[in-house]
Amino acid sequence: MSRAAWSFVAPALAVIGAFFVLPTAAALLLSFTDFDLYALADPANLRFVGLRNYLDVLAAPLFWKALVNTLYFVGVGVPLSIGASLGAALLLHSPLARAQGAFRTALFAPVVTTVAAVALIFRYLFHTRYGLINYALAHLGFAPIDWLGDPHWSMPAIILFAVWKNFGYNMVILLAGLQGIAPDLYEAARIDGASRWQQFRHITLPSLRPVLLLVAIITIAGYFQLFAEPYVMTRGEPLQSTVSVLYYMYEEGFKWWSLGRASAIAFLLFVLTFAVTRALLWLNGRGERA
Repeated sequence: MSRAAWSFVAPALAVIGAFFVLPTAAALLLSFTDFDLYALADPANLRFVGLRNYLDVLAAPLFWKALVNTLYFVGVGVPLSIGASLGAALLLHSPLARAQGAFRTALFAPVVTTVAAVALIFRYLFHTRYGLINYALAHLGFAPIDWLGDPHWSMPAIILFAVWKNFGYNMVILLAGLQGIAPDLYEAARIDGASRWQQFRHITLPSLRPVLLLVAIITIAGYFQLFAEPYVMTRGEPLQSTVSVLYYMYEEGFKWWSLGRASAIAFLLFVLTFAVTRALLWLNGRGERA
């Protein structure tokens, strides 16, 4: 690379180094120490403990509870989010759709709203006695559900909120992918007598495969970082059914001031996210070769 090219990229590299590389390296070093409130007051109290933080975290039952909750959230929430995004994108891409710009703005609006403010509104929507959702269920003949107070329903409630909050971002990406598919493909399929479902299965989905892979990776990485929703709506309750790995990390770091252990949790979450992403890329590569 020439000197001129380096001069252009140097400011960006400096920002990335200062605000990403250095903090990440510092957190990695902290994960091998017993950095806590006492070390924060006096660095002389800092000790190197090797892998003890990682072993303590892996031996903690709450970590495995949080991991199961997070995997449940990702396993259910990601397909629902991508399905909602794809459905909305297909509706907006339809030639029968009117006022597409207005609908695009309305469906994307939840993405740019503040999580804390919207989560408070959803707490009232999920209210057992006065919530609008239970009011609608009562008119359909169902008994009211304690959405945020029942361990069996608390995570599904958070999943519904997260899907509503985030599907608009993926919708815009998928809509761009749909607009990039050549109309000639659909015209040729119609001439051959292909139904709408056959066109969707054999033209739309294969053409969207790279875009769907991107959307899946972005969504999985984001959903593994579940924190704001349980923090605002349930505080990890009831019975720790909504404690996520990131929420557990927050409590270790900023409630109990065990920053070394919190850093270890962060890197365990990174390894898990990286492994799932690599598995997704491997499955996609196998599908392309098949």
